[in-house]
Amino acid sequence: MIICVVFYNVAHRLPVIKYYNDLKTQAKNEQEENGVLTGALWRSALFNIVGRIKWYGFGILIIYVVTLSIFPGYITEDVHSQTLKDWYPILLLTSYNVFDLVGKSLTALYLLGNASVAIGSSFARLLFLPLFWGCLHGPEIFRTEVPVTLLTCLLGLTNGYLTSVLMILAPKTVQLLHAETAGIVMVLLLVVGLAIGSIVAWFWVI
Repeated sequence: MIICVVFYNVAHRLPVIKYYNDLKTQAKNEQEENGVLTGALWRSALFNIVGRIKWYGFGILIIYVVTLSIFPGYITEDVHSQTLKDWYPILLLTSYNVFDLVGKSLTALYLLGNASVAIGSSFARLLFLPLFWGCLHGPEIFRTEVPVTLLTCLLGLTNGYLTSVLMILAPKTVQLLHAETAGIVMVLLLVVGLAIGSIVAWFWVI
């Protein structure tokens, strides 16, 4: 936590952060010149922001519903290996986190600019549910270490990449002054997805 606090304060000194803070200040000053944003106008602006980014938000929500319904509960409790024994869930957890980091970092190399594809890919991740179910109750070949590990890596990779893509694209759909609000709405929907996914995870037990 101390490291996070230090880095948070250091981040504001970075040139890229100063650049976007200056742009935000300029946009805010222009807004003030046009008139004070009253409560009614602010609510209207908020509804407009939500309307513009709703599909991005649904994409983020479904990403984390799928992810949390599988990880970490399914991986740590439901799959077993006679060869790896107690190391199996540890290796699966490590694989997921490594590929999640790789996915988040990939946007620095290639950013998917097509929002429809990104949102569609988020909903396509629902296929992970029957695939992981097959690894639990399907043919013997699907219940081995290799398919489960590959699916876990793919789960982490798509989670990291699509989360970053949607978080980058959503604020760009609104005015610069409202970009921060759009980001807050996206994070709120992400947290809702985490909560729903945690509840859905219990169905593996049922």
